[in-house]
Amino acid sequence: MWSSANGPVSGKHGPLVGAVDQGTSSTRFLVFSAGTGEVLTYHQEEVAQLYPQEGWVEQDSTELLKTVLTCIDKTVENLRSLEIDPADIKAVGITNQRETTIVWDKTTGQPLYNAIVWLDARTASTVEAILKVTPGQNKDYVKDLCGLPITTYFSALKLRWLLDNVKEVQEVAGRGNLLFGTVDTWLLWNLTGGLEGGLHVTDVTNASRTMLMNIKTLNWDANLCKFFNIPMAVLPEIRSSSEIYGYITKGPLLGVPISGVLGDQQAALVGQMCLSRGQAKNTYGTGCFLLYNTGTQIVQSEHGLLTTIAYKLGKNAETIYALEGSVAIAGAAVRWLRDNLNIIKTSADIEPLAMSVKDSGGVYFVPAFSGLFAPYWRTDARGTICGLTQGSTGAHLARAVLEAVCFQTREILDSMQKDSGIVLNKLQVDGGMTSNNTLLQLQADLAGVPVVRPSMTETTALGAAMAAGAAEGIGVWDLTKLKPLTTDDFTPAIMPEEREQRYERWCMAVKRCMDWELPRDKQPGPDQEHRLLSSVPPSLFLASSFLMLMVARHLNKSS
Repeated sequence: MWSSANGPVSGKHGPLVGAVDQGTSSTRFLVFSAGTGEVLTYHQEEVAQLYPQEGWVEQDSTELLKTVLTCIDKTVENLRSLEIDPADIKAVGITNQRETTIVWDKTTGQPLYNAIVWLDARTASTVEAILKVTPGQNKDYVKDLCGLPITTYFSALKLRWLLDNVKEVQEVAGRGNLLFGTVDTWLLWNLTGGLEGGLHVTDVTNASRTMLMNIKTLNWDANLCKFFNIPMAVLPEIRSSSEIYGYITKGPLLGVPISGVLGDQQAALVGQMCLSRGQAKNTYGTGCFLLYNTGTQIVQSEHGLLTTIAYKLGKNAETIYALEGSVAIAGAAVRWLRDNLNIIKTSADIEPLAMSVKDSGGVYFVPAFSGLFAPYWRTDARGTICGLTQGSTGAHLARAVLEAVCFQTREILDSMQKDSGIVLNKLQVDGGMTSNNTLLQLQADLAGVPVVRPSMTETTALGAAMAAGAAEGIGVWDLTKLKPLTTDDFTPAIMPEEREQRYERWCMAVKRCMDWELPRDKQPGPDQEHRLLSSVPPSLFLASSFLMLMVARHLNKSS
């Protein structure tokens, strides 16, 4: 099925390629056989998320690195227990959560603040301040340069917040010792030596998510850096997604080259082998990310999507672009049911619970916990549940959560069709949530397009491994000779009239979730809040409080 190039002679499984998969909720290190594309072994470590304030999401940068090192060590132990020589690993690739922002002191190697995670919303005030001085207050003002709207999502805004609000970051920057990076850069710097010659580099896919790289030249753009007031000296060198960057300097993989880097969604696109214009994949994880390969053409969306780099597989290879639709909350909504409402005990419990009812009972859930991403880009939106009746149960809400993931994907597919003029004939999917067959059938029903799941589910890590194994000087994979993965297919099973009726109701629910969070300069002060509360009749205030308490208890009991 897979074709390995004429690489070095190796053991019984042939040459191997490792992949670091550093995600939002966990870190893994996987080892693939270049001959079969098979995962031989892996190790996984959970990663804690920190919530110091409402809407803030952080991680310990040092912990991220430690989990990577632990995963490598444990996976190598697994190889030895399987009587596989770790020396057969010829290259390592890295795939990572994107936009998450880390700053550190190059003279000490110590992070200066926790990593600010991609879905963190603290920079809403930074966005407001920037938009106030932007001509026309146009959030798409720099989109022609970077492909992205001015929003809380991207790294430039997070870096700007750190420079504005963290004294130690300001001081280290003033001394000229500040380094910035997304997670790939932080890991590369440490794995290739850290203080002892560590490489400060990133690849084009991660750089394209900062708002600071020009998507045409693939270089840091002086005008963008000036617009966001970011010193260019703190930025890493931009490289392609597939080349030898450097070598691991410590641990059981000492001397192994790191030769592939892709942001996680781009890695999934490569791993799903969407290497031709017009192919698309959707990844269902903490969030939901749909990438559509537009080939060498830069397509600027007019319908709320992002223009991004899909991959550049070699120094002299063509740059391939993509349209992307980003959804902030997908699997995170399932965790919300589990951890906040206690409606389910484990994430896997949502499928049997949702299947216990024939439909959502008219319940619609919009998981805009910290705003909406594509295609709306509304920071004022908040989570909303519509259509509750006396008969609503936890099972109906569970089904509404799964449908919300599917409806959000449908919105992005509609936008992509409007931008590209092409209707997809299938949607390729991957990610942790795709083990849920009910979700994938709902997706096919609500999008009206066949959904295709690869039988080998580790496509994100596989994409990073493919980039590493195909790099010049490694050559254990020839990407032109790879055959498609075997798949499980889900086809639409409802009538178009029902699909459109349900989608119209979803759109109504989305409208109701907006305008909840006022800009800072329009938020009521303590006196206004007191007057607003005192104007509510006590009987109505008590009745509404009691109603919400009863709804929560009822949903919990019914589940």
